[in-house]
Amino acid sequence: MAFESLTDRLQQAMSKLRRKGKVSEADVKEMMREIRLALLEADVNLQVVKDFTKRVRERAVGVEVLESLSPAQQIVKIVDEELTATLGSETVGLNKSERIPTVIMMVGLQGAGKTTFGGKLANHLIKTEKARPLMIAADVYRPAAIDQLKVLGQQLDVPVFDMGTEVSPVEIVRQGMELAKEKKNDYVLIDTAGRLHIDETLMDELKQIKEIAQPDDILLVVDAMTGQDAVNVADSFNQQLGITGVVITKLDGDTRGGAALSIRSVTGAPIKFIGSGEKLTDLEIFHPDRMSSRILGMGDMLTLIEKAQQDYDEKKAEELAVKMKENSFDFNDFIEQLDQVMGMGPIEDLLKMIPGMNNMPGLENVKVDPKDVARKKAMVLSMTPAERENPDLLNPSRRRRIAAGSGNNVVEVNRMIKQFKESKKMMQQMSKGNMDIPGMDQMLGGGIKGKLGKMAMNRMVKKNKKKKKKKK
Repeated sequence: MAFESLTDRLQQAMSKLRRKGKVSEADVKEMMREIRLALLEADVNLQVVKDFTKRVRERAVGVEVLESLSPAQQIVKIVDEELTATLGSETVGLNKSERIPTVIMMVGLQGAGKTTFGGKLANHLIKTEKARPLMIAADVYRPAAIDQLKVLGQQLDVPVFDMGTEVSPVEIVRQGMELAKEKKNDYVLIDTAGRLHIDETLMDELKQIKEIAQPDDILLVVDAMTGQDAVNVADSFNQQLGITGVVITKLDGDTRGGAALSIRSVTGAPIKFIGSGEKLTDLEIFHPDRMSSRILGMGDMLTLIEKAQQDYDEKKAEELAVKMKENSFDFNDFIEQLDQVMGMGPIEDLLKMIPGMNNMPGLENVKVDPKDVARKKAMVLSMTPAERENPDLLNPSRRRRIAAGSGNNVVEVNRMIKQFKESKKMMQQMSKGNMDIPGMDQMLGGGIKGKLGKMAMNRMVKKNKKKKKKKK
């Protein structure tokens, strides 16, 4: 994942302060040197690094910090706040037109992921707003660009307007806009052509499209793996087109991620979305405060909760809550939960969103093999309906039969049953609002990160309780 090396370096820099009772100006200076090096190695723009470290240093050497009982926590808080400010301070949504359609024009270099982002954005708008978008295929240069957009449109049941590769992109957009008005689509997503480098021909074409479409949003799609050059690209597009937002793709790759920290400061344009995978669902609204927490290894419980809410059926969640309270959670529910969690993305990425988990030794080795989930499902499907509903029936002879029927050995079946019982016990405690689960303190960590984690989890539990009371 992006920012991993930066997260490690920043945590190392700040961990030295956590061991000190009082923090001197020399300690702050040493920490800022480490932070500066970490940011530069992560491909963050030099001027952005200078401004950031200057602001942190000025606040960190203040009297209120040096005389504080917990100086390390104060400095972590300052770094978090300034990092959030560098990333943009507030979450910025799409600019919506007062009258339909809202027009969104996607621009960027070739290979940045504009077409894929167009599909992801259409999917996002359908899910969150029940929108009726129209996608316009205005990339007539890249081989199969129009076909790719059509395939995405078919997957989402979204209309795609194209006129082949022989017609000018400007004419395609003009006729596409007329169709959108006629069909009363509430969003128009224009997929424009990219180049391997910025040139006058590309810019002139984009300026003409902008003039015809009058877009409410011009989103620059930037590949996170381009490093420092992403900032130069963003600056150039901004000067000539006046971009209103940035989308950073491929943040799930092994990239330093410095572009995300630099683009807002250099262009002034907010980052609106980040792409974190290849699936159409792998799109996140960019929240500067949450990204700052992730970078500092403080987790991102709110995004984790939102992911869970997106993938969970509310009716099923309520049924599950009742089952947990009544202690009737069975193997059928266990498999259903496994499927839902796997649908939220790689487990190792979800774990990193929990505060304190970045510090857990051996986390980098945690890899959940989808085949392991399939093996567990095979064990459950080898049980009789009565055994699934009543796990207490599983005596040694039944376990041997399940092992043989699922192609596993008895040890693996015993391990799976043990995991089921532990999950059942933990979920029952959490359903009662009891967060004092054995091992929870170790998982969330101590200090400010642990407190933040517990606060987020308790907030989630209280919120769910309030929802239930209102429904009653």
